[in-house]
Amino acid sequence: MMPPTLLLTRVDVARCLSLGDCILAVEQAFRAHAEGRALGPGALGVHAGDGGFHVKAAGLPHSRSYFAAKINANFPRNPERLGLPMIQGIIYLCDAENGFPLAVMDSIEITILRTGAASAVAAKYLAREDAPVMTICGCGNQGRVQLRALAQVRKLERAFAFDIDAEKAETFARQLSAELHIEVRTVREVATAAPQSDICVTCTPSRQAFLMREHIAPGTFVAAVGADSPEKHELDPGLLAGSKVVVDILEQCASIGELHHALQGGWMRCDEVHAELGEIVAGRKPGRESAEEIIIFDSTGTALQDVAAAAIAYENALAAGLGRRIEFAPAPDAHQTRSAEYGLGNL
Repeated sequence: MMPPTLLLTRVDVARCLSLGDCILAVEQAFRAHAEGRALGPGALGVHAGDGGFHVKAAGLPHSRSYFAAKINANFPRNPERLGLPMIQGIIYLCDAENGFPLAVMDSIEITILRTGAASAVAAKYLAREDAPVMTICGCGNQGRVQLRALAQVRKLERAFAFDIDAEKAETFARQLSAELHIEVRTVREVATAAPQSDICVTCTPSRQAFLMREHIAPGTFVAAVGADSPEKHELDPGLLAGSKVVVDILEQCASIGELHHALQGGWMRCDEVHAELGEIVAGRKPGRESAEEIIIFDSTGTALQDVAAAAIAYENALAAGLGRRIEFAPAPDAHQTRSAEYGLGNL
């Protein structure tokens, strides 16, 4: 007998999914993909006025086989214009062996956590072990989780916070410094902070490159997180061309990531990308090979991360009795009766 379908709010998801659990799940998801044990991932994007929608789907083995499809809306002007989140959506989770709907859950918390988790996994394999100084470009929710996530895989001592909204950067620095017990200092220019940093993370909605080759010192690890559509752009293509480039999913990064801009401008070819992250996690390709090399992680966000996090959230919610129980799938006899009545036998 199948378990009930759960409806999980953002509060429910937050209560049953920790950042640490998410980092572990995302690492396992990238490994499964590299080893050929995953379904997909696939992605579809649709532009809409000042924003857009994307659908991402994938399946993974876990305690059972899961499939998840996430539908997210991304409207950068929402917070200032309507007081709504920039990113909103839902995740549909089902049993990959029979299609039974297991859960429908709010996507915001999972999207935030799984994105930070991917940077942490990449840093684990690609940043120098002695990497105590970090720069965060973009001091919103994603910037917060990026700093928290990187602090779990590297012993950070100091961080620089940059945002075009100086007040937001000040609040970020004050709150994260107290929370993580490290020095977090605001800067007015990326060029001031990045050359002093061992790790740089960009997580902004920028449509113009602002992190340049001359900003980055030898040995730096850069996680480029903001570009999840062809219009978004944070890194100088020359920075990618002169660095070791690792992507989450090659085809997706070539279409919508920082790699997209480097390819379009003739700075790089796809065969010059060093690896997908999963290949490094699975030990099929090397990660960092010297203390001097600059490594770029092009993180466009994949459904592998979504299904990994959603599966953990669902299992924890089920165990804790969280969420509302609903019934999408009717009993077999009722389904057969309706299928026959409406001619739906082959759907």
